[in-house]
Amino acid sequence: MRLVLWVLILFAAAVVVALTVEDHDITGYVIVKISGYDEIELTLEYAAAGLIASFFILYFLIRALACLFNQSNIRAESYMLTSIKAFFEGNYDYAKKNAAKGFHLAKTPLIKAINSVIAVRSAQYTGDIETRNKLLELTDKTLRNERTLRLVTKAEMLLKDGRYSETLNALQELYSTGGLQPTAVLQLELEAQRKAENWDAVLEITTILIHRHPLNKNYFENIRHEAHLGNFKTKASDSDALDKYWRNLPELDQKNSRVAVAAARSYIALGHCSSAHQIIEQTVKISWDPELIALYSECLDYHVSRQIECAELWLKAQPNNAVLLLTLGKLCTHCELWGKAQNYLEASLSVEPTPKTHFALALLNEKLGKHESATDQYNKALELAIKSHCTS
Repeated sequence: MRLVLWVLILFAAAVVVALTVEDHDITGYVIVKISGYDEIELTLEYAAAGLIASFFILYFLIRALACLFNQSNIRAESYMLTSIKAFFEGNYDYAKKNAAKGFHLAKTPLIKAINSVIAVRSAQYTGDIETRNKLLELTDKTLRNERTLRLVTKAEMLLKDGRYSETLNALQELYSTGGLQPTAVLQLELEAQRKAENWDAVLEITTILIHRHPLNKNYFENIRHEAHLGNFKTKASDSDALDKYWRNLPELDQKNSRVAVAAARSYIALGHCSSAHQIIEQTVKISWDPELIALYSECLDYHVSRQIECAELWLKAQPNNAVLLLTLGKLCTHCELWGKAQNYLEASLSVEPTPKTHFALALLNEKLGKHESATDQYNKALELAIKSHCTS
């Protein structure tokens, strides 16, 4: 409709010019001079008609080129939609083929970028790493302005290749523009930081993600536990670094029994029994973690009598706790309280027979010179260990 209107206006203008020239008997010439050619002399009427004709020719030429441009985009868009459908149907070969065609045909950056992403991800699923890498390289060169889509895809592919440092570099390039990053991008970085064992960064990211997605709190808490384990492992040979790390932990993390277990193990490895005992005693008030209670008898120094007192107080609250009874048996054995040790170990066996408890009772019998009873307990420990191994 707009085209028809313009044509009518131009024809009307041409008629007005012609009538004006005729009514006023306007005469004149237009001389066209082109270097290297003879001069051309045209009447005013012919010059006007020529200009109008030139305008129409140029106009329709531009329209034809625009039509061709749009036609390429239409085809690219069609390939894009077909590839997206195939991708979600799991037909990755067909998706890759169509998206690659759409990528090369598209003139609009957005359509080109979407085709690129589908082609790259489909190539990854089909194991066509060569095609994937070529498309990633072309995308980097031709779609510099489509930063987020391009860099997120690149980072994900690098992560799948196990190139964690390069993944983080790609994400840092994305972050350089500032702004709040989407959750999916942070989760991508979280995985890269985990694989690279950058545990402090893992803790920082999980803190953000827990606030954004409280329903996934348990999942992120498990990752935080993994990060704490990693940090304790790296600091297990440095007493000062370990002390500083534990003191700077948020109270909520210190109260987590799994974190406390990792901290206690690190202190035990350094031979700092009192620090390990203090952590265990503080945490047992909140959580009856069996692993934590078992660790209480792993590092023994001159405070064992006080440990027995603490453990016997716990026993009043947990009278049938097999692990606590075993721990008390070990503590009493160390202090040569033979009768109490035997009573606690036998009570533990009555609640839950385990290879560890039979083994502890065997050691006690050896110390008492009861070799036959010791052998019997060793056999029972071995029998239970084999049975548990076969059923697991």
